[in-house]
Amino acid sequence: MLIQRHDTKARMSRAVIHQGVAYLCGQVAGPEAREGDITAQTESMLARVDELLKEIGSSREQLLSATIYLKEGSDVAAMNEVWDAWMPAGYAPARTCICAAMPADELKVEITVTAAVS
Repeated sequence: MLIQRHDTKARMSRAVIHQGVAYLCGQVAGPEAREGDITAQTESMLARVDELLKEIGSSREQLLSATIYLKEGSDVAAMNEVWDAWMPAGYAPARTCICAAMPADELKVEITVTAAVS
């Protein structure tokens, strides 16, 4: 049984691939967007997802599931607007969106995804 770990550190790997499925660690906005509003943070976060998917040989068209964590429930409409523009039509994954505490005060959104790998 082959398990591939991508960019492994002491605490976690950025992605783990097993039997053609990639499990990405939680992605948040990059440092340049952390002081921004929910729109800026969501755009940055999804750009980071794109980068990681590309690194491991996958894409947003191959997403299987996504769990989105929002600091404030009132941000769901603005976050969804960015998500809808980012997600290719006809490729929406199974998705859950919940309110949760963030690992840093300035963060407003985090996402974890699973994706098929070509």
